[in-house]
Amino acid sequence: MKTQKDLSPQQKQTWLKAMSAMELKNYPYVIQLCQGLLQILPDFLDGRKMARQAAVEKSKTAKKGFFSGFGGGSSIALMKVSTLLKKNDLSAALVAIEEVLADDPRSAQANTMLQEIALKWDPPMKELAIYASETILEGQPKDKQQLSRFASFCMERDEDGSPRDPVRAVEIYNRILAIAPNDLAAIKGSKDASAAMSVQKGGWEVADSYRDLIKNKEEAVSLEQQGRVVKSEEMIDSQIAELSAAVQAEPGSIDKSRKVAELFEQKGDIDNALEWYRYVMGLTAGADPTITRKISDLQLRRINDAYKAREEFLAASPDDPDAPRYRQEMEELAKQRAEFILGEARERVERNPTDLLAHFDLAVALMDAGQPQEAIGHLQRARSNPSVRLKAMSKLGQCYVARNMNDIAAKTFADAISELSAMDAVKKDLLYNLGTVYETMDDREKALDCFKQIYEVDYGYRDVSAKVESSYAKS
Repeated sequence: MKTQKDLSPQQKQTWLKAMSAMELKNYPYVIQLCQGLLQILPDFLDGRKMARQAAVEKSKTAKKGFFSGFGGGSSIALMKVSTLLKKNDLSAALVAIEEVLADDPRSAQANTMLQEIALKWDPPMKELAIYASETILEGQPKDKQQLSRFASFCMERDEDGSPRDPVRAVEIYNRILAIAPNDLAAIKGSKDASAAMSVQKGGWEVADSYRDLIKNKEEAVSLEQQGRVVKSEEMIDSQIAELSAAVQAEPGSIDKSRKVAELFEQKGDIDNALEWYRYVMGLTAGADPTITRKISDLQLRRINDAYKAREEFLAASPDDPDAPRYRQEMEELAKQRAEFILGEARERVERNPTDLLAHFDLAVALMDAGQPQEAIGHLQRARSNPSVRLKAMSKLGQCYVARNMNDIAAKTFADAISELSAMDAVKKDLLYNLGTVYETMDDREKALDCFKQIYEVDYGYRDVSAKVESSYAKS
């Protein structure tokens, strides 16, 4: 299957437009863009997933017609797809089925046809076929018949003789057993799927049930080794499926749930990673600060990723018709980022008022938000921490400058400089700030002395050379 990495520059621009339209909830445009991509790249699964998500969201607000609910999907359109399948015109059938799914994304009949097309493709698009079944279950999550059909599909043999996806089959059978614990067919199916999974993994003993397999010592060692070295996205998906099923059997397992969250994070699936980390936070009742910080970091990463995507698009296509809108979105994302960081920093201080590093982070966030007055108190406390003392004094001086308290700013910068012997980056920054304050106070002699100290060791530092050399030219 194709991924975003396989897109050409022009296709990436279209994909970015689709993602942006999704954020703006312009679902018809998302579907239009994705369908255009899929005509060129029929095996681009992410494109189908986004088109389907947009169709689902669109259907939530669509008005129901008189004939809605009578079978799902346009019967005429489905007949057209059926005819194309009989003619083995798979490309045309794939385009036609997407049109049906744009109006009825969870249609069991349409998704079954999509599955058939995917398996007839050369080579077969197994992941798309599985996704079609998953889409049906999203609309009917407790339909035992659909669950059984999907599990059986996962256990069917591919051309190489191995089951398509025994790991997913185990997960589906567990879902059936959660609904009907005494379902003999599901119990047997779970046993067979577990055995097939152990054989596929290689070297594991066949267990009587998936739960026994999880408890098996050899498998525990294998999972530990996989946790250390993940070789491919397919392996990550396999581990996620196994551990998710294990969590269903043991919902209170913090370790397994946390591992699932870490795997989603490793995969780059931020939304699912956040969902699982929040689940772990619920299990720990918020007592683990590393989980709280992880959730915060991922939320910030999501904003940063959205900003970076637009930045890269504009760098490649600055004259694109959508460029003004992307620039505006970048401004909004920058604002969101600043507000988020500030909110998180406030919460950290509220949770632990004696944490001086938290006070420093909050002060920096306040300065970035244009609130230097409020930052002063936090910086005054933070300078008691040796690890950030000089940084806090530098920021404190900047806050005084922002409030036109130049004499206090000059003293603060000078005090910080006195604590440094080597002319490193920190000292040069402090000297430059002090020199600038003296310029503002019209004390040119002291300002020039600061700039000369930097000039003597770093000719190219900012505009120091111009400041120093121009003073000699005037004299």
